[in-house]
Amino acid sequence: MDSSEAIYDGLKDAEIDFIVSSSCIDLSKLIDMIDEDDEIIHVQATREEEGIGICAGAYLGGKRPTILMENSGLGNSINALKSLMELYEFPLLIIMSHRGSEGEKDVSHVPMGESTPRILEAMDFKFFRPGNAEAGYNDVRLGWELSEEEGKPVSILLDNKYW
Repeated sequence: MDSSEAIYDGLKDAEIDFIVSSSCIDLSKLIDMIDEDDEIIHVQATREEEGIGICAGAYLGGKRPTILMENSGLGNSINALKSLMELYEFPLLIIMSHRGSEGEKDVSHVPMGESTPRILEAMDFKFFRPGNAEAGYNDVRLGWELSEEEGKPVSILLDNKYW
């Protein structure tokens, strides 16, 4: 199973029906798959915090939201994640390409890459780091269930080794 297909299949099995994305080359194949799916509403956001607000509205409208972003956008969205999603106990699955993880070729991504797990831990948000396609599929489904149970965001960090 292809890595992008595994995430897509996990989203489908979790009955995710609303996805917001911000630009990310690592997630482009997944975004293309979502665009071809008539059962999923896909909205492109210009910034990650904007996408968080859109996901909150979608949840209030009865949707099961997910946001796709690069981990550099985590810093942009901390306030919206804490003071909107967590405060009002809205579930949200965050599929995050984890730039700057081991094997990163672009050194400008390394500082945020090293900080990403610590930022999520400081926010008291659970996250998964699947190492292969099968784990990615399972972690997406489990991540959504956990987000619903806890009423706060859960992230799937897709490190360089995942691809």
